Amino acid sequence: MKSILFVDDEPNVLDGLRRMLRPMRNEWEMRFAASGAEALALLEAGPCDLVVADMRMPGMTGVELLEAVQARRPETVRIILSGHSEMVAVLQTVRSAHQFLAKPCEAETVRATISRAFALRARLRDEGLVALVAGLKSLPSLPALYQEITAEIDSPDGSVARVGEIIARDVAMTAKLLQLVNSAFFGLPRAVNRVGDAVAYLGLDVLRALVLTSGVFSHCDEKTARSCRLEELWRHSAEVGALARRIARAQGCEGKLAEIAMMAGMLHDVGRVLLAANRPQEYAAALARAQEIGTAAAEREAFGHSHAEVGAYLMGIWGLPDLIVEAIAYHHAPGESQDAGFTPLTAVHVADALCDGGADADSRIDAGYLARIGVADALDAWRAMYDEHEEAA
Repeated sequence: MKSILFVDDEPNVLDGLRRMLRPMRNEWEMRFAASGAEALALLEAGPCDLVVADMRMPGMTGVELLEAVQARRPETVRIILSGHSEMVAVLQTVRSAHQFLAKPCEAETVRATISRAFALRARLRDEGLVALVAGLKSLPSLPALYQEITAEIDSPDGSVARVGEIIARDVAMTAKLLQLVNSAFFGLPRAVNRVGDAVAYLGLDVLRALVLTSGVFSHCDEKTARSCRLEELWRHSAEVGALARRIARAQGCEGKLAEIAMMAGMLHDVGRVLLAANRPQEYAAALARAQEIGTAAAEREAFGHSHAEVGAYLMGIWGLPDLIVEAIAYHHAPGESQDAGFTPLTAVHVADALCDGGADADSRIDAGYLARIGVADALDAWRAMYDEHEEAA
């Protein structure tokens, strides 16, 4: 049974949570604390799978509590509850919270958010990697792009459009921005799948706070970037994203689905960034081993899981749209998905194989999957799109 700890200094709020989540009592072990200190004492007494904490509490704020939980129990999923008027305070939690919920919050939203986190966690059973992923504070950006965005944001002539262009070139900043804007805190009527839309919605002041004060955007050192070939990874991710969007559009997916395909392509290797940044020596060794047995096999040998599984788990608990998470999870093995027709996963799988496979691209494409969903006949046209792009480049 999964354990959840709710923390709020208002007794009426805790009583309300008890009542509205009573139907889940046979699935979740729920504990309640009236302060940060009480919550930490309960955590010392036994582990907890997920913590939901109020932002403003006397003595120890929700920010301070989640930072303490992150340090002591990094495997714990962390959710913050905050009022819409507390945007500045919410930005302070971006490094320590996985999800953001606005108060007052409907029971179904709370249940859905918690259930999704648990479902994703069940897919990644290695406790060491769960702790690594859940304890992550930020994904590192390439040094050059980090310097570009800090200069643009700090400039008196800084432009929202220009900031969006820089973020769209960076896997780490793209992922973190989508995490924030797609959180239940904003309560948007639809998922945001375009970096430009996310940047426009948040505005330059919020982005400035994210980049310059919250520390959520950071850069890795040059040595790690070189040894783990991060610049090559960023370039590949951008190519896959662009080709996935073209493939989706060729299949009649305009607007939302085409943009989801592009964003999923951009983020499909985000797990590599996570592993490279947090275990650089092991990941560099895995890259060398990959020359013999392939990337996914080398990663499983070194870490127990591939970058696809790790990346999907992180993006899932960050609250990115399901279609993006699924494309990340299955981009090397689409046949394991439940697809019955063309989806963004299809576009990302084919685009990744074509952009990375070279002469071996056909062996990387799951022909059985394409036949199952009825699009095998389109492969030649998709391959021609890739060839045209290569010739233009």
